[in-house]
Amino acid sequence: MNKSIRSINFVVYSCAAVFFLVCTIPKLSFAADTGLWDSLRSGEYIAIMRHALAPGTGDPAEFTLSDCNTQRNLSDKGREQAKRIGERFRKNGIQAADVFSSQWCRCLDTATLLELGPVQELPIINSFFRNFEQREPQTQALRQWIASQAFDVPLVLITHQVNITALTGVYPSSGEMVVIELSDDGEIKVVGTMTTD
Repeated sequence: MNKSIRSINFVVYSCAAVFFLVCTIPKLSFAADTGLWDSLRSGEYIAIMRHALAPGTGDPAEFTLSDCNTQRNLSDKGREQAKRIGERFRKNGIQAADVFSSQWCRCLDTATLLELGPVQELPIINSFFRNFEQREPQTQALRQWIASQAFDVPLVLITHQVNITALTGVYPSSGEMVVIELSDDGEIKVVGTMTTD
């Protein structure tokens, strides 16, 4: 009898726990996203985002920076994804931002399709996937660049997974955004992440 009661109690508590998680996780995620958008609107934080969907890994062997036809580019879904992300910015009160991009076509296209303002090329956030020895010097240069910013308007950087991971430790999916701030001691601090699509 005691075993039966314990089994029934276990099932009841398990169901209650699952119900609690299912009901509360979306609310927690929504609240976290709201806080991150508030942070970005303040102009005191930076959104560093991986380019939208571009099928494949790295770039073809004949890659040339000045020729998009030699690169891995956004798919139709990636272009639509970038547009939706731009809409999400605007729905959250960010009509315009200072937008900086890697010189890779998939990043420039993502940045342009956001429609948040003129896109400025920033070579220090170019991919070092094929030249991994550039990881430390580029990441250090990016830290210094961030430290030099005024932080008075929303700031959006469009770059690559390897660059984001090197700077933040986060492995983002396509179109995912990592919100960062510069701490008082000059360190990069991850405030949170958002799957923006």
